[in-house]
Amino acid sequence: MNLKELNSVALAMTGNGKGILAADESSPTIKKRFDTIDTESTEENRRRYREMIITAAGAEDYIGGVIMFDETIRQATSDGVPFAKYMSDRGMVPGIKVDTGAKPLAGFPGEVVTEGLDGLRDRLAEYYELGARFAKWRAVINIGDDIPSDFCLQANAHALARYAALCQEAQIVPIVEPEVLMDGAHSIGRCEDVTNAALDALFGQLAAHRVALEGLVLKPNMVISGSDAQDRASPTEVAEATLRSLKAHVPAEVPGIAFLSGGQTAEEATEHLGLMNQMGPLPWELSFSYGRALQAPALDAWRGKEENYGAGQAALYKRAKLNSLAHFGKYETSMESEAA
Repeated sequence: MNLKELNSVALAMTGNGKGILAADESSPTIKKRFDTIDTESTEENRRRYREMIITAAGAEDYIGGVIMFDETIRQATSDGVPFAKYMSDRGMVPGIKVDTGAKPLAGFPGEVVTEGLDGLRDRLAEYYELGARFAKWRAVINIGDDIPSDFCLQANAHALARYAALCQEAQIVPIVEPEVLMDGAHSIGRCEDVTNAALDALFGQLAAHRVALEGLVLKPNMVISGSDAQDRASPTEVAEATLRSLKAHVPAEVPGIAFLSGGQTAEEATEHLGLMNQMGPLPWELSFSYGRALQAPALDAWRGKEENYGAGQAALYKRAKLNSLAHFGKYETSMESEAA
């Protein structure tokens, strides 16, 4: 393992105002997205859509890495350039989702554990040959009356750590993603407590598995009220609670933290990130790894129509630029109404 190189890749993805575009939706998920714009989810439509967001002019100024699905990393631009090579040539690090999804945790109703460790060493070797230099694994933590259990937190942290160790062995930067879902009516305080417990479990397992913190990226949820909460916390409260949790539970050796957007609107996710970066200084790069919060405006502008291809790219560029400004703590909500 070349730790200096892993650290360099992690910083290329999250430093200098850059963040990560999460374009790793599974086939069922991308179909749901396409259904909202009355577009059939064919392999060619998926390829063309991914090409649109990956090749948006100027996106490389703000996007440091792109997470792909297995289908996507094997695809190419209309000119025949493999997506991974296209990204690398423009300074964007190609990445790959490697987990096989969250499945019910036997004996623990309402809780799940992420699978995909079987055969992972061989898959990572293949993905490296295809150009991937980082990977992603998502754990899912539900909040309910009696959950999450400590066992669920430990089971998911253990899987994340095993995955991370295998990634570093393969000279691939692991993104470790312990997502506490915002589904439910819980308070921001309850989210903070669960997030703290999830982070503690994660870093305990990473230490036990001898994972080098300097060679990974953390992709956490923000500490936020449940989506059905009666009295939802303000953006400033979200920023303060999230930073309180991270400062108490994430070691300074971690080079980059790239938030997931987790059900927030594109504007909410950008505002929260900007507020946090205004509350520095911070020991790590505080960046973004957004899926819907980067893609939704582009998808809506495109709507599966070739004549809207340029509009889709412009929408992606604008959101990437605004999130980069948030990374620098320079975002203001008034920028939403300004031209890209």
